[in-house]
Amino acid sequence: MPVKKISHHMSHYLPLYGILIFGGIGIIYFDYDPAFQSSIIAATTVAYFTWGIIHHKIHHDLGVRIILEYLGVSLLGMVILTSVLS
Repeated sequence: MPVKKISHHMSHYLPLYGILIFGGIGIIYFDYDPAFQSSIIAATTVAYFTWGIIHHKIHHDLGVRIILEYLGVSLLGMVILTSVLS
């Protein structure tokens, strides 16, 4: 991907990086409270899914397949993280 295209879309991806980084920090920081970790995972999952829908809506390429893809990836990530941390 050309550098110009990456820098043009960076403002779209910075919130995603923030969501994932803060979610990861929250999971690590609250390692003593599994119930709160599960809440952080759920909130990060919802935020990731919402970011994906908004991102594709802005780019005018949102469709059912994309929604299902983000839903699947979100739920798979949530299941894997909660399984590993349990």
